[in-house]
Amino acid sequence: MKNVSKVYFPNLNGLRFLAAILVVICHIEQFKNIKNLPNIWLESEPIRRLGEMGVILFFVLSGFLITYLLLAEESKTNNINIIKFYIRRALRIWPLYFLIVGLAFFVLPYITEMVWPGKSFGAEKALNGRLMKVIYFMAFLPNLGLATFGMVPYASHLWSIGTEEQFYLFWPVLLKVFKNNKIKVLLAIAILFPIILYFLQNYYYQESNYKIFIKYLEFFNIDSMAIGGILSFLHFKKSLFLENFKNSKIFYISLILVTLGLLFGVKIRYIDHQIYSILFAIIILNLSTNKNLPFSLENKTFTYLGNISYGIYMWHPIAIFFTLHLALVLGQINNIFIYVLSIVFSISLAAISYELMEKQFLKLKDKFTIIASGNNKL
Repeated sequence: MKNVSKVYFPNLNGLRFLAAILVVICHIEQFKNIKNLPNIWLESEPIRRLGEMGVILFFVLSGFLITYLLLAEESKTNNINIIKFYIRRALRIWPLYFLIVGLAFFVLPYITEMVWPGKSFGAEKALNGRLMKVIYFMAFLPNLGLATFGMVPYASHLWSIGTEEQFYLFWPVLLKVFKNNKIKVLLAIAILFPIILYFLQNYYYQESNYKIFIKYLEFFNIDSMAIGGILSFLHFKKSLFLENFKNSKIFYISLILVTLGLLFGVKIRYIDHQIYSILFAIIILNLSTNKNLPFSLENKTFTYLGNISYGIYMWHPIAIFFTLHLALVLGQINNIFIYVLSIVFSISLAAISYELMEKQFLKLKDKFTIIASGNNKL
């Protein structure tokens, strides 16, 4: 790549993988519940929170990394090339996304062993009204589709990809238009979005004209991405204020608070996602910039697993359901078999997908890259 600068933050590949595993663990218990296998889904708030918090961590990471790359591009070229940004994101996200959509709507509903049980989760959830559902998903509005139609087997988790794509759509425009007021806009989004959502939930949720829109906003989480963006802006500008948080003690306090919050299923009324997003931001900041931490996620294994974490997230529902079917056939209804095999299958499918398909599109990104992440796999 000619005239391409590189930006690399250590440890974040490993963190991205760990976020994906949180989601996998959550969905293993949820899918066991759907299959009427012994599970702790209904009685365990911590398990239900794992997936939610794993996705919030992804959102904060995205806000941080994407904002930093755009700021670096603007600093180097005095411009943000929006078209090239869209092309880079499309090459990274679209191939696997469309493959999963195709499998969820046109292949898996016809494979008996992979059909979810019952009317609430069965093949008809993908087949009934399929045209409209596919339109929503193809238009990168799965979060709106989920709010409108409910769960779709093997595709419901794509709501977060839709949220990210919508974020990618307007984020570079926002940073370019508000060139001299970026931090004010980021702060406004982080503060005002939860206030507006709270107001709508409490005063308009029962009105049918607003219910779907409010459900859509509940999936949007733009405030978590904005918090990541604020962190990125302050770090890029070498803010002295931010230096106070590049501190091992603060890092461990944040890590302990997040861990305890997840273990005990702590939910903070009204500002839950925002508090966790701030704690995640502090963890991200220290993992990526604090050289005094006594441990590291920076090794070949975690780097590779981080590179394929998108695939792990996309393939894991298929891997989990296949594992549960296999467990029933083999009579191995135990957590060691189910958890190990679900994670192994998720990683294996992601690695195959990455090596045989995704890499080919990632190579094309070079033509449109101005500021590359360290290994250009962001």
